[in-house]
Amino acid sequence: MFRSTSAIPARLPDDFGRRFVVCVDTEEEFDWRKPKRRDATSVRAIRALPAAQRRMEAAGVCPAYLMDFPVAQSVESAAIIGEFLARDACTIGSQLHPWVNPPFDEPMAVRNSFPGNLPRSLERAKLSALTEQIAASFGRRPVVYRAGRYGIGPNTAAVLDELGYRIDCSVRPLFDYGAEDGPSFWRAPICPHWLGPERRLLELPLTAVFVGGLARLGAPLFRAGERLPPLRAALARGRLLNRVSLTPEGMPLSETLEGLRLLIDEDVRFFSIAFHSPSVEPGHTPFVRDADDLKQFYGWLDGVFDFFAANGVQAATPESVLAEAERGEMLAAARTAA
Repeated sequence: MFRSTSAIPARLPDDFGRRFVVCVDTEEEFDWRKPKRRDATSVRAIRALPAAQRRMEAAGVCPAYLMDFPVAQSVESAAIIGEFLARDACTIGSQLHPWVNPPFDEPMAVRNSFPGNLPRSLERAKLSALTEQIAASFGRRPVVYRAGRYGIGPNTAAVLDELGYRIDCSVRPLFDYGAEDGPSFWRAPICPHWLGPERRLLELPLTAVFVGGLARLGAPLFRAGERLPPLRAALARGRLLNRVSLTPEGMPLSETLEGLRLLIDEDVRFFSIAFHSPSVEPGHTPFVRDADDLKQFYGWLDGVFDFFAANGVQAATPESVLAEAERGEMLAAARTAA
């Protein structure tokens, strides 16, 4: 379970300004409406990734492809993403989907789809297998991680530390997966922070914010709406309260920009965009079912990139944010010593 009390805010340097990253959950296609399957390992949507890559490159964005085992094991997928990597046009990381990642020693169950719920030894064995597969396919070991379904658990930070990871991107503030035995991030901070036994693991949370006339009431009112769906629907329809996550999947651009303005007014300095790789080809996710949905998907990205450019928010990579956070800690230590 995630505990916000264990998070220590990263002291970013004053000249860090404002920056954003784009992390892509690079994964197999599966039916989101049905239980997970071990044999659902198609990764054909990766063939549509170059179009998305070109769009991001045109905006000066260097995305992080956080890939799971079927993608890392695919020769074709490795060639496509490897070409971006060879040009330093992307970075890579890992994403653990336990149901398609060996060893397969756990029963298929909703609870076990959150990797942090697995026994420590099995979570480590699966992540080790994924890490080695990525290293074999791309010639470099990943240092950035996202748990499938955002499913970090009590052992995840220590396991990541042992395997040489430096950055986690699994925390999703304002979301709660407790109904399926997953983690709750209701009280998680949205700023970068240090985790792990040695505080060497930098957490880069996904960005989320409440918008609407009652946004100041935030989590308590929204949670009441989750228990009473008619209340939640009424709040959303009346533009009184809605939760905006920084993703082109199912998020209206107008509300997203409203949320970003609120965060900038609150002097938030780091933003994280996320989406799933199957969404770049219609028909694989609930968010992009046809060509019109895909047009809206790209329109959202263009709109947010334009907003960031107009407001001085610079594109970054998870690794560059880690370097800045480490520099910030060194500067803070030097000031304390002086």
